[in-house]
Amino acid sequence: MEDLTIFLSKSLFGWLAIQVCLTLVFLWYLRSHQKKLLPDDQLPKTAVILCLRGADPFLPKCLRSLLQQNYPEYDLKLIVDSHEDPAWKIAHDTITDQGTTNVQISPLRIVRNNCSLKCSSVLQAVRELDESYKVVAFVDADTIVHPNWLRELVSPLADAKVGATTGNRWYAPTGQYWGSLVRYIGNVSTVVQMFLFQIPWGGTLAVKTEVLRKTKLLDQWAKALGEDLIIHKALKEHGLQVKFVPSLLIVNREETDLLSLVDSLKRLMVCSRFYHPRWLALVSEAISSILFPTTVIVLFLESLLETQWQTAAFLFGCYSLYTVGLLLLMLVLELGIQEVIRSNDQPTTKLSATTVIKMLIGIPLTQWIYGLALLSSLWISTVTWRGVAYRVSGPWNIRLVEYRPYQWLDQPVDNKVSL
Repeated sequence: MEDLTIFLSKSLFGWLAIQVCLTLVFLWYLRSHQKKLLPDDQLPKTAVILCLRGADPFLPKCLRSLLQQNYPEYDLKLIVDSHEDPAWKIAHDTITDQGTTNVQISPLRIVRNNCSLKCSSVLQAVRELDESYKVVAFVDADTIVHPNWLRELVSPLADAKVGATTGNRWYAPTGQYWGSLVRYIGNVSTVVQMFLFQIPWGGTLAVKTEVLRKTKLLDQWAKALGEDLIIHKALKEHGLQVKFVPSLLIVNREETDLLSLVDSLKRLMVCSRFYHPRWLALVSEAISSILFPTTVIVLFLESLLETQWQTAAFLFGCYSLYTVGLLLLMLVLELGIQEVIRSNDQPTTKLSATTVIKMLIGIPLTQWIYGLALLSSLWISTVTWRGVAYRVSGPWNIRLVEYRPYQWLDQPVDNKVSL
């Protein structure tokens, strides 16, 4: 017991030290990064693609922000799952209100049975583009962008070594549901990981059209469950980079409950297992972040039952210091990212004492929820995504099992809850 206790304590603090170092590297990049924006005459014609199934809580705001970009020549291409979809009317009404002409809305015409609906929509939108479009940008309906979003996303592509650019989402920790808080805490480490591994986020992503052709990404999307994780490997094979742009950290204020969060995490874990280029590294991180702290708690309870007060006190102290260390790390990262958010005139989040206490309680809850999602994803055979079921037998063996158009009755009762 004593040897195991010492091993676990060293493991906890060793892993905490590693997380501190990685976070400092990320914060250094945020502070040192300088915007190099291209003038209007050097910005290529760009197509912005938004695929919709269901009306996300902030869809009207998302559309308005996309139609007010400080960019000389771009077109917004909307692919809506069907005319019956709630998103169709919202998108049509928003476009009419804005009175813009650089937008086209189309229904999904071909529902492929060997890839996800989003991949079907992406393929339709990209294949309909003419050769005048030199860049394709992708965005999600939960992304409310600032006016320079597209200019900042496209400008780094002027570097011949950069094949794609991306940002990331940053959740607000002040939601009313515990699921929202757990998602926030889990996303803190995810953002740092994606930066280190050059993993793009499909909610803010731009790719050169010539890169799409050269890497044959369209062929891969035609048989994949997700569109963004596979980009890193495809670009790396051709000596190209995925560049993270700090100013494209986008605040997301949607809500989710724990049950919905677990379902989405299981789908995310399946996609990561299939397509993430560093899947084993993610598993190792999960062991360090979930297994070690949980084992300490189990041994602490066992020591209490066996009246080994000294061992119990030592384990409790180690776990408390580790958890407080993670909390401080989150707060430091939150402050660093709020500087980026303020620079883009996005509303920042004020952390009250109550929120900080909930974050502290949420750390072990997040570890257990993510651990549960990871374990259950290892033997999952069916993934449900926005009311559509897929049978997943491998990364390139996806089968659409059940499809029906999205209806108004499928919308969440809470208008801030994500789908």
